[in-house]
Amino acid sequence: MLLVAAATACDGARPGTATAGRDTVVVYAAASLASPLRTLADTYAATTGTVSQIEIGGSLDHARKLTELHRIPDVLVLADYEVLASLMPKYVHWYLAFANNRMVIAYNDRSRGSARINTANWPDVLAAPGVSIGRPDPSIAPAGYRALIMLQLAERTMRRPGLAARVLANAGPRYMRPNAAELAALLDAGEVDYIIDYESVARAHHFPYVSLPVTIDLSDPTMAGQYAAASVRVRGANGDTVTMRGKPILYALAIPDSAPHPAAARRWVAELLGATGRRDMAEAFVTMLANPRLVGTGAPPEVTAHVTP
Repeated sequence: MLLVAAATACDGARPGTATAGRDTVVVYAAASLASPLRTLADTYAATTGTVSQIEIGGSLDHARKLTELHRIPDVLVLADYEVLASLMPKYVHWYLAFANNRMVIAYNDRSRGSARINTANWPDVLAAPGVSIGRPDPSIAPAGYRALIMLQLAERTMRRPGLAARVLANAGPRYMRPNAAELAALLDAGEVDYIIDYESVARAHHFPYVSLPVTIDLSDPTMAGQYAAASVRVRGANGDTVTMRGKPILYALAIPDSAPHPAAARRWVAELLGATGRRDMAEAFVTMLANPRLVGTGAPPEVTAHVTP
């Protein structure tokens, strides 16, 4: 977990503390959104003096902070709307799906097989002897279980029995990391040949990558039924396991019912959903939805203003 505290240049606030006379917003955010949210927080601090205390980590870990540690932030910005849905109605009464992404296979010029990998032969390249593949931990980050679901879908749609197992043989626990951002660092350091991660992460780090067909990359809302044919079980709250089914990638946000700074949280969310947030997300290669989808009741005007009736 990484904590980023953004404020005006003269602010000496420490993480976890409020600053007299200034708004403070505590945000739990998906690691794949670290770059645009840092930028947003810095800009917002410069114009308003607001202190944004952003904890960057895996979305499932963030949910456990509420359910197991009873730590409540002002804003949740997670990589999977289903994680927020699991917190309803005890912790949140609404969430807004506002952005999407897609799964890709990223590499660098030192990766084994990088000179020949393409959209048709990637399963053979990834399964070759000596190749190492990084992936996010599926019990912590949605990108982790989405990588497993993508491989299941590829095995089915490409009609190649055993594809997933052969690829995963080169992607053991030693190559797993808690979130998408740490995985990118692993590839950047040359400690793995490939990573299965989000397109935005690959593009932000200037990695070459293999684009996957929409039938398996989890990017197309119209293919939700086909994606749902694949599923994995991951660790849930209090040691239980839960089934995560394939579905289109949708980032979502919410303000918990008992947020410590609700007014500041609403203003922060308005900034994220407005022109500044859209610009920062676009520059980080995350696509914000033209028509965000609101689920639940009680969302404030700063949110409902962005929802088409």
